[in-house]
Amino acid sequence: MDGNRRWARSRGMPPAYGHRRGADAVRRTVEACAKAGVRYLTLFAFSSENWRRPALEVGELMDLLRAYLSREIKELCRNGIRLRVIGDRSGLAPDIRNLIEEAEERSRRNERIVVVIALNYGSRIEIARAARALAVEAQAGRLDPSAIDEALFSARLETAGIPDPDLLIRTSGEQRISNFLLWQLAYTELVFVPVSWPEFSERHLLEAIDEFHRRDRRYGASAG
Repeated sequence: MDGNRRWARSRGMPPAYGHRRGADAVRRTVEACAKAGVRYLTLFAFSSENWRRPALEVGELMDLLRAYLSREIKELCRNGIRLRVIGDRSGLAPDIRNLIEEAEERSRRNERIVVVIALNYGSRIEIARAARALAVEAQAGRLDPSAIDEALFSARLETAGIPDPDLLIRTSGEQRISNFLLWQLAYTELVFVPVSWPEFSERHLLEAIDEFHRRDRRYGASAG
């Protein structure tokens, strides 16, 4: 979800204005995905690198997250939406961690769509942590190193139990992965959309899904 700050600046507004409009786009996108039958939606909300932004902006983002978790959970549950958060929670304020836990618990039986929020998330950190966990088990004698395969490694990632993405959409014309789900995106189709995230609409989502369905996914096999 890229372009909140640039979108705001182009209108002579502070970054917080763009982030608030970006939150509106989150709501629209979740609703549109649920309506379209998408079962899993993962949103990259805050990366482990985003702490380098100005303290005022980070604080505003955290306040926006608090407001979202406090206000939206009833609506999510009412619409059959399950919330799951991946990322390093230890770096978040205690009240935010409590709100996350409450939201996950209250929505855990919902099955219409699973919305995964990547928060204080970095894929390289996730991969290193998974490798470290396997190394500790092997060193302790609880795991034969020769038994480590893709499935076992995937089970140690924060996305364990979540299917790998079929489609990645990045907004604002940026054409890079930016440390997002590097392991999980091995066979994902990529679509880059020129509009900023606050402008992202149901139409853009459906156009990206249509583009996905037009592609021939061979997973390394030769064409028919």
